[in-house]
Amino acid sequence: MRLAAFAVLIVPASLLAASGKDTCIECHAVMDGAIQKPALLIHDDIHYANGLSCANCHGGDPTSDDPSVAMSKAKGFIGKPKRTAIPQLCANCHGNPDFMRRYRPQQRVDQLELYKTSVHGKRLAAGDDTVATCIDCHSVHDIRAVKNPLAPVYPVRLPATCGRCHADAKKMAKYGIPTNQLEQYYTSVHWEDLKNGDLGAPNCASCHGNHGAKPPEVASVAAVCGSCHVLFAQLYDKSVHEPIFSGASGGGGCITCHSNHGIQQPSTAMLVGPKAVCSTCHESGSQGAKTAAQMAQWIDGLGAALKRSDAVLSEADKSGMEVSEAQIRLDDGRENLVKARLALHSFQPEEMHKPIEAGTKIAAETLKAGEAALHEKNIRRIGLAVSVFFIAITVLAIRLVIRRLEADGSGYLEPSKSS
Repeated sequence: MRLAAFAVLIVPASLLAASGKDTCIECHAVMDGAIQKPALLIHDDIHYANGLSCANCHGGDPTSDDPSVAMSKAKGFIGKPKRTAIPQLCANCHGNPDFMRRYRPQQRVDQLELYKTSVHGKRLAAGDDTVATCIDCHSVHDIRAVKNPLAPVYPVRLPATCGRCHADAKKMAKYGIPTNQLEQYYTSVHWEDLKNGDLGAPNCASCHGNHGAKPPEVASVAAVCGSCHVLFAQLYDKSVHEPIFSGASGGGGCITCHSNHGIQQPSTAMLVGPKAVCSTCHESGSQGAKTAAQMAQWIDGLGAALKRSDAVLSEADKSGMEVSEAQIRLDDGRENLVKARLALHSFQPEEMHKPIEAGTKIAAETLKAGEAALHEKNIRRIGLAVSVFFIAITVLAIRLVIRRLEADGSGYLEPSKSS
C-alpha cells in the first residue's frame, strides 16, 4: 500500500491508466541516496511526459513485482549502459523515423550520424569514454525539451553546459585545449545580447555545431561568421584582406580583427589608438595606418554630427516645436552611418566615403532644421512676452479708468423716470 500510494504521487493518474504498472518507479522511489534519484527526477523528463519510462531505455519488465523478472536480461534489461554505448542507445529511438514520427515528426533523426563526425564522436569511437555524449549535454533522467528554459541546452544555458567540460582544466589537460573560452565568451557582445533575451544571439553551438561539433577551420571561419553577418562577409570576400587572412598562414578571417570567443562591440578604437588591431600589421605612418585613421575619423565625425543634430531636434521637440519630419530624416543619416561601418569591411575608402558624405549632408540639414525651430521658439517667446506686456498695460489702464469713474460718481447713471 505504501508503494502504491507513493507511485500515484509520482506518476500522473492518466499515464498510469494508459501504461499500467511501473515497478521501476515504485521501487526506486522508496529507496535512499543515488539509487532513488532517478525516480524523483523522471517526472520532469520530456520522455516521461510523452508516456515513456525507465524500461524504454534500461529494458526489463516494469509490470512485474519480482526483481528477478523486472530486471531479467531475457526481458532486455541492460541496467546502467556503458558510456561508449549511450549514443547508439539514444539513437535506437532518435534515429528511427517511424518511431519519432509518433512524437516529434519535425525532429531530425540523423543526430547519431552527425555525432560520429564530431570531435567527441571520433574520440569516443577510438575508445576515449571521457568525451561528451548525449547525457553530458541533455542530462539523464530529467531530460527537458530544448525550448524549456531549464534545459541545459537552452540557448542561455548552453555556454555553461559546454563549460562544464571545456572550462575544466583537469578534464582538458590531456587534450591540450585552452579553458578560458567560456570566460572570454562571457565578456562578448554575443553573450550580452543572449543574456538580455535575444535567443538568436550566437552561442557555442551557433559556431561549432551541436551534434556534429568541431572547431571551425581557418578557411571556414569567415563562412561561419557570414552565416549571420551576411553583408559583412560579402564585402570581406572581395577585400584585399580576404586572401591574406583566410590563407594557411593567416589569422583565420574575421577573428584576426574581432577575436573569436571574446568578441567585443566594434568601434573606431579598433582602427586607431593604443588598442587598434590595424597596428598589429600596419606600422605607424604607413599607408595602411593612415587609411585606417582616415576611416576612423570619418565614422567618428559622422557619429558626432548625428548626435549634435539629435540633441538639437530633441530640445526643439520638448519645447513643442514641430520637427518630426527632420527627426525622420535623421534616421536616414543613422542608416548611412551603419552603411559606412558595413562598407569598411571592403577596405575601399572611396566606397566607404559615399555613405559618410550622404550622412554628413543629412546631419547638417537636420541640424539646421532644429536650430531654425529653436530660433522660431525664441521669436515666439519674445512675441508672447511683448503681447503679455501690452495686455497687462491695457488691463491696468482700464482698471485706472474704472477707479476714476467710481471716485467722481460719473460712472453711475441716474435711474430712468420711466422705471
